[in-house]
Amino acid sequence: MLEVLSVTLPIFILIGAGFVARRFGATTAADIQSLGRFVIRFALPALIFNSLAQRPFAEVADARYLAAYALGSLAVFAAMFALAWAFDPGDRARCAIQALGSSCSNSGFVGYPIALLFVGPRAAVAVALTMVIENVVVMPLALALAESAGRSDKRSAARGRRLLGRLARNPLIIAITLGAATSFAGVALPAPLARAISMLAAASGAVALFAVGGMLVGLEVGGVSRDAARIVAGKLVLLPAAVFAAQLALAPALEPDLRRSMLILASSPTLSIFPLLGRQYGQERVCAATVMMATGLSFLTMSALLLLL
Repeated sequence: MLEVLSVTLPIFILIGAGFVARRFGATTAADIQSLGRFVIRFALPALIFNSLAQRPFAEVADARYLAAYALGSLAVFAAMFALAWAFDPGDRARCAIQALGSSCSNSGFVGYPIALLFVGPRAAVAVALTMVIENVVVMPLALALAESAGRSDKRSAARGRRLLGRLARNPLIIAITLGAATSFAGVALPAPLARAISMLAAASGAVALFAVGGMLVGLEVGGVSRDAARIVAGKLVLLPAAVFAAQLALAPALEPDLRRSMLILASSPTLSIFPLLGRQYGQERVCAATVMMATGLSFLTMSALLLLL
């Protein structure tokens, strides 16, 4: 148990430090937003690029991992969409956003730092593979369903093109593409450039966790706790179980470090940009409450998972 706490406590101490700094005015909302942008646009892409570019392509393109994580994520998305529909039939956008909250993890900000401490550098490959599923499969599916609610075919097609354009410009997707291409080509970067990218990548973990803490300030749970609790239960319990079952079915011989990383990433809380995604569909309050509840409860659930691992 002490070994587990030695992994999880530093993570949540950093989250707490970000919360306290923002709550008592040492940082502003703009500061936290800037830190988040730095992680998403620079530090995390550098980390992902490095983790892929420095490994043989056979390790990077692990179809078993991709298939298992995709199956588990899509199964949870479908189940939570159906459950949300049962509570409020007809509101497709609401159901899609709530299903997204249960099937997409905070892989970069919370999952990766914990996996890195528990598993080691191999966790970065798992993060990249997980982000392929989240950013190329699950999130586009959710947004496409949400956008199609009450839209004409022409407007839906235009929004679909814009969504593809945003994906093509996403720094994480670009990093995954360039890293995989570099690995495939077997090209070694010049030493000064490789060192600069490594320095940038090293900043991702601590800055990401501090930013998550700052983002929690001001979030409210009142009035939407039932919906948020349902999403959180799906995220912290159902998704890890579904991914574990899919891994046993499709990739029973998966490398142990990747298997452990997969479960840690699946068990991490809801992605931190969830309220931003939900805002345009009138779901910002339930999304904000979900992030707050999931991040707090994940200390217990992730500690329990690490103890089992």
